Amino acid sequence: MPWTNNDYPSSMKNLDKKVRSKAIEVANELVEEGYEEDGAIPIAIDRAKEWSNDNKSSNSTSSNDTNNNSNSSSSKKEDQHLLPDGDNWIIKKENSEQASYTFDTKKEALNKAKNIASNQLVNLVIHREDGTIEDIITP
Repeated sequence: MPWTNNDYPSSMKNLDKKVRSKAIEVANELVEEGYEEDGAIPIAIDRAKEWSNDNKSSNSTSSNDTNNNSNSSSSKKEDQHLLPDGDNWIIKKENSEQASYTFDTKKEALNKAKNIASNQLVNLVIHREDGTIEDIITP
């Protein structure tokens, strides 16, 4: 059951409105990806708080940016890749053998991949038809 800004888990009730909205978005995405609701909720709350902190610190000095980068590298989150696969386009987590999603068009795949990468707070690596890297979108 997808959560909304009017119907969400009680553990999200004390979150700031923007953080709660992001947590709801992330939780729904995690459930769609196969997580159990009970497992998705705390992950979503943590990611939403992290997202909020990253947005607050994005206007900070470069020394804070260095600290943020070192913290994120220690958690080793795996980037998402948008790749060609024959006549299709796939979304695949870095170091994964299997695609998470398959789409007929790059446009459809890109919309989904942006959403996933944003929710997971990871980079999205977009590849061209020949497999070379076209762009990297950072959270």
